[in-house]
Amino acid sequence: MSKVLKRILKILLIAVLAVVVLAGGFLGYLTITEFDPEPVEDAEILGTNPGKQVPMGREITIISWNIGYGALGKDSDFAMDGGGKAPVADEAKVREYLSGIEQTLAAQADAEIYMLQEIDSDSSRSYGIDQRTFFSKSVNAYAMNYSCPFVPYPWPPLGKVNSGLYTASDFDIDASQRISLPCPFSWPLRIANLKRCLLVSRLPIADDDAQLVIVNQHLEAYTDPEGRQGQMDQLMEFISSEYKKGNYVIAGGDFNQTFPGTLELYPNTHPENWEPGILEEDTIPEGFSYAFDATVPTCRLLNQPYDPSDTEGTQYYVIDGFILSPNVRLRSVETLDMDFADSDHNPVKLVVDLPVKY
Repeated sequence: MSKVLKRILKILLIAVLAVVVLAGGFLGYLTITEFDPEPVEDAEILGTNPGKQVPMGREITIISWNIGYGALGKDSDFAMDGGGKAPVADEAKVREYLSGIEQTLAAQADAEIYMLQEIDSDSSRSYGIDQRTFFSKSVNAYAMNYSCPFVPYPWPPLGKVNSGLYTASDFDIDASQRISLPCPFSWPLRIANLKRCLLVSRLPIADDDAQLVIVNQHLEAYTDPEGRQGQMDQLMEFISSEYKKGNYVIAGGDFNQTFPGTLELYPNTHPENWEPGILEEDTIPEGFSYAFDATVPTCRLLNQPYDPSDTEGTQYYVIDGFILSPNVRLRSVETLDMDFADSDHNPVKLVVDLPVKY
């Protein structure tokens, strides 16, 4: 072997070792800094509204919306859904989307509770903007479900992510907890992935010892059915136990699963890009009910920028809605058609009441 060839091989070996060492070091750093919350943690509650309690026998309006961290509006596509972009929007576009989201919520003046998902508090993908400051209610609670100093995928990488669930209310919140859900991923995928949770907020009810338990959740998207099932089992067990205590329960948000009967209305013609799970009628505890509106899709596939005229390339879903305990009376539920202008999800508006006990 010539000296030149030996030198080339030596350089290649050093380069390979350097890459291995750097990759190992990076993996070690993410492992050490992995977000590892306790099974149950108190969620921070900001603000207070003493004496403002949930009324019995009067309509209460709630809005649930996955805002797509202010970066997944009409001009966006995303690599994880078969698109080609990550990050998905520049800072000006993120601020434009957030402004539109803020205006949409402000226009729903009768809404007394917001249940929002994908709210960034300090993320590279949304340029460090604390999105919690955009939504004004007297009281709010926040629970992180994604925190990583550097998410290395897709390409270009997402970078730093701090994001979570946000519940805001005109009523007082007595207590709020972050309850961890099973993570279906093993190491090393787990270390830079979401750690899903329930954000449980307990609202006092006027002239009643029971509570209105608001369960805000964003369930797993990119996993197998078994991974989703573990999270659903825990959610069902929790809402059932709260109802048995005499509480009123509303669980809502982004289920990443199609509601019963909606797959026939919006058949999944692009399963190679993303395929949601399926909610069945018997998934929920006996006596509980779903509340959703299938007349308008709640979510679109991000395989391309939004183009409603492209019926072949556009994919829709109904994956956002609510589950109500038997003692919560449904008055109406409506998907607000915002034409996916500022998020890949449409907001869902729920009107219920808590029947007066005799």
